[in-house]
Formats: sequence, C-alpha cells, structure tokens
Amino acid sequence: MIISAAAAAMHVPCSSVGEYDILRRSLDARGGIRYRYLIRAFKAGEPATGRYALPPYRHADSSSPAVIVIGAGPAGMFAALRLLRYGIKPVMLERGKDVHKRKFDIGALSAKGILNPESNFCFGEGGAGTFSDGKLFTRSSKRGDIREVLAQLVNFGADPSIMYEAHPHIGSDRLPSIVEKIRNTITGFGGEYHFGAKVIDLRPSGGRPGHGRQEGNGTEWEAECSDGRVFRGSDVILATGHSARDIYEMFDRKGWKLEAKGFALGVRAEHPQALIDKIQYKGKFEGILPPAEYSLVTQIDGRGVFSFCMCPGGLLVPSSTGENETVLNGMSNSKRNSQWANSGIVVSVNPEDVPEYGKYGVFSVLEFQKAAEQAAFTAVNRMRAATGKTGNPFAAPAQRMTDFVKGITSSSLPSSSYKPGTVSLPLHEILPAIVSSRMRKAFSEFDRKMHGFFTREALLLGVESRTSSPVRIPRDPSTLQHAGNEGLYPCGEGAGYSGGIVSSAIDGIRAAQAIAEKRGLEK
Repeated sequence: MIISAAAAAMHVPCSSVGEYDILRRSLDARGGIRYRYLIRAFKAGEPATGRYALPPYRHADSSSPAVIVIGAGPAGMFAALRLLRYGIKPVMLERGKDVHKRKFDIGALSAKGILNPESNFCFGEGGAGTFSDGKLFTRSSKRGDIREVLAQLVNFGADPSIMYEAHPHIGSDRLPSIVEKIRNTITGFGGEYHFGAKVIDLRPSGGRPGHGRQEGNGTEWEAECSDGRVFRGSDVILATGHSARDIYEMFDRKGWKLEAKGFALGVRAEHPQALIDKIQYKGKFEGILPPAEYSLVTQIDGRGVFSFCMCPGGLLVPSSTGENETVLNGMSNSKRNSQWANSGIVVSVNPEDVPEYGKYGVFSVLEFQKAAEQAAFTAVNRMRAATGKTGNPFAAPAQRMTDFVKGITSSSLPSSSYKPGTVSLPLHEILPAIVSSRMRKAFSEFDRKMHGFFTREALLLGVESRTSSPVRIPRDPSTLQHAGNEGLYPCGEGAGYSGGIVSSAIDGIRAAQAIAEKRGLEK
C-alpha cells in the first residue's frame, strides 16, 4: 500500500519505487479509523538522501577541563552525550541510585509505604521519566533537532518506530536497559558516574565566595555532596529535575536569582480502558487497534484545564519525595496492556492566583504546591487515625468523578491500579478551591467532547502536582548561563525550561553545545 501510494505521488509504476522512509504515522479516528502516513520515497537506483546520521563520540580528553553534570535524567544524560561529541569529559553526579537498584526502592514505596527520599519515582538514574512511560510527545524543533534525541534512544535500544509515530512511547519496562546503555557509553568514552552524590553546595574554588566563576580568572566550580565528596570542573550543567526543592533553597541561601512561575495542579483520573476505547473508536475495532488515548483542554474562569501525561493501558504510581506528602503520577509498560487508562486532569495556576502565599516570595507557588500535597497526605492519615485503620501512608484520597462534581463523598470506590490504595474522601474539599471549582465545571465540557468521559466509573485520585517546576532558575537567553554566575548552566525541567523527556534532552544538549562554543569547539 505504501509503495503504491508513493508510486502514484511520483507518477511512476510501483516497480520504479526504490527505498522509502516513514517520516510520520498517526491514527485518525475521526469519522472512521485510518492510519495517516507521511513518506519520503526515492526512485529505484536513486541514492537515499536527507537521512539523519548520529555524529560519533570522541573519547574524553583528560587534558581538557571536565564539566560537572548534576542530575542523570534526560537533560543530564543527553548533555553528557553531546559533550562527548567534542571530547569534553562529563562528570555525572546523581543523588539517587542506579536504575536497577532504584527499582527496589520503588517497590518498597508502592507495596509498603517505605520512602527513600533520594531514590524513588522522581529521583535516581534516568530521572522521573524512566518510570512514567517514556512518552516522547514533543515534536517541536524550535529549540533543537529532536532527531538527535530520538536517534540516540533508538541507538540505545528503543523501537525504531519512535522516529515516526505521532505519539511515541518507550515503556517503563524497556527504559531501564536503555538508561543503563547510555551510562555505559558515557563511561566507556571516559566520562564519570557517581551515585548517591546529592549536591548540597556549589561554589567556585577561588574568587569571591558565594559567587560563580568570574570571566577570565580561571576559577573552577566545586560541587560538594552530602557525604563529603567534592568534585571540580570548569563548568556546571544543573539538570536536577522538577522535584529537587533543596537546590532552590541552596540558591536562595546564596542570594542567587530565582523566579516564581506557574504550573498545573489537579488529580489523576482513571477510567476502564475498555470505556475509553469504546468512546474513541465508536465501538469498532476494539481489540485490534492499540489502547485509545485522549487529549482534552478547555478554558474555565480564565485558566486552562487540561489532560496531562495520558497513559493508555497504564498504572498509577506514588511519586512522593517527602514523608508527609501524597503525589501521584501515571506510567505504562511498552504493551500498554493494563485494564485502566489514566491521565492527569490539571488546572493552570499562576503566581497571581495565590496571593495568600505571596509572603514566600519566589517560593509562593512552590509553597502552594507543597500545601496541596500535604493536605492529601493528612486527610488520609487523619481519617485512618480516627477510625483505627492502618495501611500504606501514601494511599490516595479518592472520589468518583460524578460525586466530585456533586460535592459528595463517595459511598464506594471502583477498583484502581494504584498499589498503595485509595480512601474515600471529599477531594473537592481537599483540593484548593481555585483548582476544584474549575475542574468541576470542566468535566461537563470534556463530556461534550468525549461523550461518556464523565461517568460514575471514573475515579479521581489526588494529587497530581509535579507537572512542572513552580520555580524558574533564570539564565541568559544567548549564553544559557545563570545570571551572575558565569559557568553555571541551569537546564531542563528543574530550571523551568522544559516539560518532558524530549524537551529536557534538547535543553541539556543546548547547554552542552553552549559550553563547546565557549571553548571554541563549535561555531
């Protein structure tokens, strides 16, 4: 079929079509079910041109100053890989454990409520995206060439289809081996990896205390870790992710510039996957087509309400990084074969929306985020204490979607994929009013777009709060260096410049490229 379509477009017989590349494939369920392809084809005997080829790595030059990369998530890993293109040595500092040891801590959190604050669904090798599906939805090339990111992932073991699928994902079952191969490549070319390396201080090894390296004085940066280890490098790429609140606190203590920024907060909505399939596929082809997805957005009272990180055939997981907070996220394995579909349903929150938190300055939205997470944790554990019940402390307050809109506590709850468990509580009261009021209005809007979405079968669980960082670390738009700190490159989600695996990876690549350009290695 593809060859015949290419032949028709080129006005040649099928026998004259040679090599071809699939550039994009998407599933269109509007008014019928069809796959749409964008193809690049060549005539028989014609050389195939325009294909992307990964540039080679170079072994790190030991005589050249190293670069400290703080955080081994997508931004940090892809920054390190780009540094190796120039022979620059990356020294990776990761506060958590390697990707395989991390699994045991994740299991203990889900099954027993035992939280390791440095090794969990957010912290550890690979970052938060490793255990949340590996969605690669970013297709924008405004900030960089996404082909480099996707081709690297394929090179390390991802399915080649991610290069052209409209909504590609890798799967949490496959990502650990890919992350490990990235690490082995970095170390194989002379880079370093250090786990359990939680950075508690950044400082120059000379010059004025508390300030970054000054232009021309040759001062190096020092990164001090909680266990006393100190690492030195000419530059620092800060890629710590959206949940490393201690990094913001360190910046604040030093008087380094930070900014409050908006984020989104809400719940995870969980439906039976069969119901979403029926809605999206109009009752046809179920069991043949892949688990159906959805994307919903509306404006309510001047703020966006939208679905976020939708996981067809997925599972809900606890993403808390602190003892007294409840945070949820979604994930799915490569086959997406669970009986549930889940998605964040979140409301945009800007600094001006939370004037009562204004006393916290740049941390106003961060404190608002913390309060919502702590309220969910407190509601569950206070009820358990009052009733004498026990269970996983990270169980989620939950409510049927229809009861949430009616403003009543659910008398029963449907089954859920969330292993720590659920407790029937009035989420409409636990959530901040500026969030719950907009969500209650949004569900009827969503049902008009996806009839059947608003249903008693849908379960809401709280809270979904780590959609992005509520703090930005400002940087110069051309040099990408932090204002006032030459040689310090904030990047990725933690710095407030990306949202997701691909955009974070691209931002890390940009930081590494900026260092190479400063050293005169790339024009």
